[in-house]
Amino acid sequence: MDYRIEKDTMGEMKVPNDKYWAAQTQRSVENFPIGNEKMPKEVIEGFAYLKKACAITNNNLKRLDDTKCLAITEACDEVLKGKLEGNFPLVVWQTGSGTQSNMNMNEVVANRATEILGKDFRVEKLVHPNDDVNKGQSSNDTYPTAMRISFVMELQKQLIPAIKSLKQTFEQKSQEFKNIVKIGRTHLQDATPLTLGQEMSGYADMLNKALMQVDDALKYLVELAIGGTAVGTGLNSHPQFSPMVCEVLNDLTKTEYKFKSHPNKFHALTSHDAEVFLSGALNALASNLMKIANDIRWLASGPRCGIGELNIPENEPGSSIMPGKVNPTQSEAMTMVAVQVMGNHTTVSVAASQGNFELNVFKPVIAYNLLQSINLLSGTMHAFNDKCAIGIQANKENINRYLNDSLMLVTALNPYIGYENAAKIAKTAHKNGTTLKEEAVALGLLTNEEFEKYVKPEEMTYPKE
Repeated sequence: MDYRIEKDTMGEMKVPNDKYWAAQTQRSVENFPIGNEKMPKEVIEGFAYLKKACAITNNNLKRLDDTKCLAITEACDEVLKGKLEGNFPLVVWQTGSGTQSNMNMNEVVANRATEILGKDFRVEKLVHPNDDVNKGQSSNDTYPTAMRISFVMELQKQLIPAIKSLKQTFEQKSQEFKNIVKIGRTHLQDATPLTLGQEMSGYADMLNKALMQVDDALKYLVELAIGGTAVGTGLNSHPQFSPMVCEVLNDLTKTEYKFKSHPNKFHALTSHDAEVFLSGALNALASNLMKIANDIRWLASGPRCGIGELNIPENEPGSSIMPGKVNPTQSEAMTMVAVQVMGNHTTVSVAASQGNFELNVFKPVIAYNLLQSINLLSGTMHAFNDKCAIGIQANKENINRYLNDSLMLVTALNPYIGYENAAKIAKTAHKNGTTLKEEAVALGLLTNEEFEKYVKPEEMTYPKE
């Protein structure tokens, strides 16, 4: 491989000649050969938006000339379009402030900007990574800002549409199945009836609450640390820099949730409680998705020796040895995603509690885990919706058989003969293998006509005066 020599304050480094990065990036490559987890592309894009906004703002403040500003913004646009892919090699497991990823972006943008201005950056530097691209900034305020930009954009682009799509499907199923009365189950035992539509409505409401929680998290995530520089004081930054950068970011990103300057930069640098809030919302969503996926696969279990109240799409063979077997694979994928997200929540919670004094130094791992959770949840909800939920059908034969065989229909008799007598009917019927009606009449507690008048499953699915 062909190399060139790049210098920084620590000395000289050999850098691949075909790459735009420079000495600080190369030091990180060599000092942190840890794992395979690269800095998420969403964070890289967040940085590109931020560096572009900072250049425009510095130009508006007369702190950066027009020529350099145009070159920097063009280089940032190339990052956003993927034209500079391969120039961001750093791993998550680096300095906890994300300094090296900030400098990776600064170096790449500066060298490409020099090239845009017509010079060979290997020979002459027209744009400086620190003095120009990083003007009025610190890694301590740019990294948390870049990661929040990525969170806000990915939540709006990926997660919210995925939640809405699955929510809509369960709302439709709730209406489709609203007149199908089935037996309820609690403690994995028979319970009183409800409609299949009511059961589906619970899933829809879980997802509706998830939307509300994500919306609440976004209200805090739009508050950006930019302008705090090293420790929150704003040293080397203009007093209007932060709000002006946020205004430019809103123009560039066109997000529904508008970015704004964090009211307390000391808070913004040292604490990531908003990220924990988001992670908690994702964790709650994962818990509900685990519940939904497990319910669906239990209700679809069988086809002949399980519950079998639901029929779900048959997407692929389920066994390499058992011919004809089909498994609830979308439920299985969703439950695996759920446990990963739960683990990520623990990581984010612990990471956000760490760091000392003016800076949290666990930022890259927070960003990595949150973005992974957002991506996984979005993907599994889309797949589950398209490959499973939309195709759910009711097995009415099994539903009716379980409903009519259930001993818990006896609950409807409580107001007429009391709990003790109703329990006697249920226990006797279970012991003798007979029906509730047969034992109610045999015990002399009800006539045949009275039983049929009082025990109507469809009237047990709602409260009555």
